[in-house]
Amino acid sequence: MNDIVGHETAVQQLRRAALMGRPAHAYLFTGPPAIGKRTLAVAFAKTLNCTGDNRPCGACRACRLIADGRHPDVRAIEPDNGAIKIDQIRALQRDASLAPVEARWRVFLLPNVERATREAANCLLKTLEEPPAHVVLLLTALDANALLPTVVSRCRLIPLRPLAIGQVQTALEDRWHVEPERAALLARLSAGRIGWAIAALEDSAILERRQVEIETLTSVAGAGRVDRLETAYRLSRDERHLSETLALWLSWWRDLMLVKTGAVHAVTNADHLQTLQRQAAGYELHQIAEMIRAIQQAIRQIDANVNRRLALEVLLLSMPS
Repeated sequence: MNDIVGHETAVQQLRRAALMGRPAHAYLFTGPPAIGKRTLAVAFAKTLNCTGDNRPCGACRACRLIADGRHPDVRAIEPDNGAIKIDQIRALQRDASLAPVEARWRVFLLPNVERATREAANCLLKTLEEPPAHVVLLLTALDANALLPTVVSRCRLIPLRPLAIGQVQTALEDRWHVEPERAALLARLSAGRIGWAIAALEDSAILERRQVEIETLTSVAGAGRVDRLETAYRLSRDERHLSETLALWLSWWRDLMLVKTGAVHAVTNADHLQTLQRQAAGYELHQIAEMIRAIQQAIRQIDANVNRRLALEVLLLSMPS
């Protein structure tokens, strides 16, 4: 787990559990998108099943197969058409009842578990209540509050928080050899989410899409009812990027609040400072605060499998002009 950037407390806790051979039967990793939840969960799975000397060594058969997603005892349960369904959890339960093929632990990764249907969540609860001795479940979610309390209570909680901007910048410069000016910009735009910074570094389409999303956000404020509804429909169709879009919108309105209160130095979207200043001048502070709450509510609703289009329509119609 030496490759993990930041999250020192979580890394120490997980490494100690793995090396002592006494992991909890279930862990819940929470935090914003691209904060490193899945990366840390996979690193923990490697540490649990690594056969090398310095766990995780990254070179043994177990580490290589887990990294490639091909280990017979480490399986990811991905959302199917946006939701984790009861048939997937039943299949997990059947697999969990079997002894490991070649590793010490059978590990099941359930990313975005807040997308589980209620039937799937209740079915999963049975496994959490009576887990086989050789099974470790690794769940990830944006927010523990989006899950059934009974699911959360049966997991060891691993909350991940944004890293310091300087820590992200240093990692980009030292480990990815990014020029200081570009590293500083990516670190600021990432808002402490190292996964986002790395992805944006490796894929220029992310920054291009960000620019389009900002243009959409700023134009909606001056749009009429029909245009807002059309925008909600279009965004609801792009399930793959919707979470990132709403995270960007949340950071934008947070920046508007910072600009409005004179904390310009702390804005995330510093490359659009003039637009932020111009837009902030047109709003009252309470309007900005209400919009931040509305975006947070929309994120929670969509994570709970509420109709995406309806949630976005309510959000965009509530946006102040």
